[in-house]
Amino acid sequence: MSTGLERFSINQMTVKQLSLPELVDSCLELGVPGVGLWREPVQAYGVEAAAKLVRDAGLTVTTLCRGGFLTAIDPVERAEALGDNHAAIDEAAMLGTDTLVLVSGGLPAGSKDLHGARERIADALAVLGPYAAERGVRLAIEPLHPMYAADRCVVSTLAQALDLAERFPAQQVGVTVDTYHIWWDDTAPEQIARAGAGGRIHTFQLADWTTPLPEGVLNGRGQIGDGSIDMREWKRYVEAAGYTGLIEVELFNEDLWACDGRDVLAETADRFLTHVIQ
Repeated sequence: MSTGLERFSINQMTVKQLSLPELVDSCLELGVPGVGLWREPVQAYGVEAAAKLVRDAGLTVTTLCRGGFLTAIDPVERAEALGDNHAAIDEAAMLGTDTLVLVSGGLPAGSKDLHGARERIADALAVLGPYAAERGVRLAIEPLHPMYAADRCVVSTLAQALDLAERFPAQQVGVTVDTYHIWWDDTAPEQIARAGAGGRIHTFQLADWTTPLPEGVLNGRGQIGDGSIDMREWKRYVEAAGYTGLIEVELFNEDLWACDGRDVLAETADRFLTHVIQ
């Protein structure tokens, strides 16, 4: 019997107050089929142990977050970033996910050269893409809202992400479609169609936009249904573009983190049914 949650995946950051075993147990209790994992808590638990835990539970690991931060100019910093991304690809393969999400990185200190930063991302992808493909992992460039361009991600739109991704085979590099970051962009629907035509929608993530944003803005993602984004509309866009995979809810929200994580997961699953599926 259908529960409506067959396409639901919970990103670990949404309920970061839960340990990995607690998250797995909660998913099994609620019938949640997928999880998106983050490197830091997975590393703390042990990558091999985490892989066994989710595999034994029968959970699908939709993504691993995150690789990226590829915009450094200094050769030593660039080498370190490439090394870290090679490790992230290895971790993704071990966890059994085919998608590593990339947050590309902001402007290096003292730089105002957005174009140059994006070209350094392309240079890094030329090295990382083949390595990932050999291990069955796809790199998914995530455009972030323009408010993050200076310090976190110089890729702000799906068009910019696809301009980078399309330099490489789709099985190496595609994109992340995240409602929080692109809902404001009236060109995004046509870019989703473009991504779908090329087989480059590697993951679809949801978070709502609520105001006022908190100080620092990073942890301002709203619970599904609390903000300005029509989730069903964006689901229609990605499905029309051919996306049939699990849909991941990824929320950075201090208020949610202050609550019982099991309750947050149950509420998020209910919001998913109400505002996305039904």
